[in-house]
Amino acid sequence: MAKKNPEKLDFETSLKELETLVETMEKGDLSLEDSLSHFERGVQLSRTCQQALKDAEQKVEILMKKSGQDDIIPFNDEDA
Repeated sequence: MAKKNPEKLDFETSLKELETLVETMEKGDLSLEDSLSHFERGVQLSRTCQQALKDAEQKVEILMKKSGQDDIIPFNDEDA
């Protein structure tokens, strides 16, 4: 069941809970109210994950600049 008062979760925990919510919703067995509750929790978790990734990116940029590597090339899926 979705948690009502989210505590500060790390990236991995948030992502795992988000994956579980998506799997549950994809089954289609939830009531409208439960679906909306799960969706709302999913949005919260998604924001938590996005913020964690943004924070990690900023830390990497700071570390790269400290090591003298000012040119940071953004990752591009098409180049992979």
